[in-house]
Amino acid sequence: MMTEPSMLKIRAAVTREKGAPFSIEDAYLRPPKQDEVRVRIVAAGICHTDMIIRDQYYPVPLPAVLGHEGAGVVESVGPLVRDLKPGDRVVLTYGSCGRCLSCAKGLSSYCKDFFSLNFGGSGRDGEHALSDAQNADLHDHFFSQSSFATYCIARENNAIKVPPEAPLELLGPLGCGFQTGAGAVINTLRVAPGASFVSFGAGAVGLSAIMAAKATGATTIVAVDVVASRLQLALEVGATHALHAKQLDAVEAIRELTAGGADYALETTGVPAVATQAIASLGELGAVGIVGASHLGTQVGFDVNDLLIKGKTIRGICEGDSVPRKFIPDLIALHMQQRFPIDKLIRFYDFSQINEAAADSESGKTLKPVLLMPA
Repeated sequence: MMTEPSMLKIRAAVTREKGAPFSIEDAYLRPPKQDEVRVRIVAAGICHTDMIIRDQYYPVPLPAVLGHEGAGVVESVGPLVRDLKPGDRVVLTYGSCGRCLSCAKGLSSYCKDFFSLNFGGSGRDGEHALSDAQNADLHDHFFSQSSFATYCIARENNAIKVPPEAPLELLGPLGCGFQTGAGAVINTLRVAPGASFVSFGAGAVGLSAIMAAKATGATTIVAVDVVASRLQLALEVGATHALHAKQLDAVEAIRELTAGGADYALETTGVPAVATQAIASLGELGAVGIVGASHLGTQVGFDVNDLLIKGKTIRGICEGDSVPRKFIPDLIALHMQQRFPIDKLIRFYDFSQINEAAADSESGKTLKPVLLMPA
């Protein structure tokens, strides 16, 4: 890519090698085309998926600019954009084609082009919007945004307009992590009033699921984790019980708390042994959602007869089965009513502290790091 006069000079966090620290560099971003928007990023959450792509769990080509929980302000729009204009405040979410059968059914997180649009490392036509200071292409369009940067290119269908009174710096994680946990509870499992619900893992996804379970009226809400501070926070945001998995048999404890087994469970860790526990913790006709990402090819074991005789359901869930244009504003409304307190999960870092933020997330010191971009 040649650096043309119309290219915008930005700062971006570049992942150049497997497992390497993020490198904040000068880069150049082209103008939006067709249905694209160029967004000035105000804040961007760091998600577990960013780290596993940095570490190449999935074969995303490098060097790349990651980041997929961006929130910002529309700076310019392509000629086919209809409903967004410069100055609109937006949350960026996952990419989808908008045309396949899954998208037509309102199931865009199962778009037939989901992997290429979110992990392919380029735009729909194979070209890149970003180049580095040496005019070399950078792999981009990560989750159709690449928001670890001061500006990014997104599409109109994954840039969700939000109310001007909403706290934009808090909203980026609604595009993925918080949407995934809350959506799994509300959209997929459909946790009912009076039900029992267990989150295996009390990270950002698990705690957003716990908050959603409280909002739906679940009465027994159990958090399972190995980090004491996360379990304490789980009790503050809606859990009725917190289980330290290194100090007891979590499955037996859940069976005691729920008179035989939970109605619903969510596995958020990506650890196969934990998924096995989540399945075992269910009661008759119980359902478990699997959202934790693992290495490609990871296998999970379970007792077939336990599954069969008790009529259990195992359900893979991508992005909380959400329709972002509706669900993200719904979650913002819950937050504004103090019924979905995402601010309790977030710690802010300057963009220059991205590697510290990533390390704090991986160690469990910080639940949901959010990077604040320079003005």
